[in-house]
Amino acid sequence: MRVSVRLNLGCGRHPIEGWVNVDIAALPGVDVVADLDACRTTPLPFADDSVSTMLMTHALEHIHDTLALMQELHRVAKPGALLTLRCPYGSSDDAFEDPTHCQRFFMNSFLYFSQPAYWRADYGYRGDWEVVDITLLLPASENANLALEAIAQRVRQLRNTVFEMVVVLRSVKPLRAADRALQTAPTVKFQLV
Repeated sequence: MRVSVRLNLGCGRHPIEGWVNVDIAALPGVDVVADLDACRTTPLPFADDSVSTMLMTHALEHIHDTLALMQELHRVAKPGALLTLRCPYGSSDDAFEDPTHCQRFFMNSFLYFSQPAYWRADYGYRGDWEVVDITLLLPASENANLALEAIAQRVRQLRNTVFEMVVVLRSVKPLRAADRALQTAPTVKFQLV
């Protein structure tokens, strides 16, 4: 029987006990030193279909080659494995101000980690992740008395309405077809904090 592996990717100074903590730097608590931005040339040291759960907290926005990373994570993921990503929302100052941020992510960005998104063109990406859930974290002080549609309108139109996004993805194996009809809109929740 194979043991399920849980990866804390880009853990930095926040390793989690009982998880395999992965980072580019050999910091205290890091179990595996690996460059998540080099997956196109250097595979992660995990077997195919060996990982059941993954967490990336404020790491994905630091990756230049997100498609290579997401394809590599798909390789090591068991069918149905869950990947939870936390990142600054693309229109927040946090997404823009940090000079080490390479990418900005919005609600629909994560659809591009699935095969159905590539119905128009083939970029060679061979991962497939289904968006299970997206939670947008918003300041309660500015949104507490607003209806959901008013909050959604603020998210679409204003900067700094959302400061963080939590996204849960599920690995889909075998890969789905690059078929537009298979695309589904993600479920988006608002959490006031």
